[in-house]
Amino acid sequence: MIAHSLTIVTRSLDPNFHLIEAVADLGNGLVDLWEASLVRLDSNAPGTDEIIGILFPGTPLLCCGWDRHRFDTRPRNHWYKLDDLQFIVPNPMTARSGLTRSRKPSAHALSNAGSRRFLIVEFDFDASRSAEEARLLTKLLIEGRDERDLCAALLLHLAEMAPLVLAVYSGGKSLHGWFYCNGQAEQKLRRFMQYVVALGADKASWIPSQFTRMPDGLRSGVTRQTVYFFNPSALK
Repeated sequence: MIAHSLTIVTRSLDPNFHLIEAVADLGNGLVDLWEASLVRLDSNAPGTDEIIGILFPGTPLLCCGWDRHRFDTRPRNHWYKLDDLQFIVPNPMTARSGLTRSRKPSAHALSNAGSRRFLIVEFDFDASRSAEEARLLTKLLIEGRDERDLCAALLLHLAEMAPLVLAVYSGGKSLHGWFYCNGQAEQKLRRFMQYVVALGADKASWIPSQFTRMPDGLRSGVTRQTVYFFNPSALK
């Protein structure tokens, strides 16, 4: 069923650079995203444990990973030093393990991913991908802006349509927006996802078990995955 839904979401959808540029031309950027944040995480100490406690109250099963090959699923109160990790599944899991498509047991399988709590919107632009993308990024560079400013502008645009709770820096070039969607109909979420894919977002984040960057975690043990935007009130 999920594979069928993913096909519906991604079918015949390519980035619409006229639309992307129109949003970019509004002039918003990373500073605007930071200033719009209800909670400012400007301490040098990572706030990962506190953030995850707010995003996932109680003791749900969370799948987290040190990297893409080393991960586990545990109750939230059995996780420690989350700020050392790179990845998290943005939805609670239903069991400690499930079966992969090859019928192998795994703590990170689609079969043990629970209902959607957050829909992740990941923007990652690269000039080598297409001439249109290169032209847009060159235009931003001339304006004194970069890929993160473009990602921030797009997330602020989407925040006018859906509850943006969190924006996390990947530690590379991209930003990951966490949109609260608990209890929302799949048809409504599918329409939203189709729109964000047209804005250049990664299609893979539609999959409920897909890893996303751990808020305030560490990329490859080196780069802090900074939280640029946090609005816990969007969870209500």
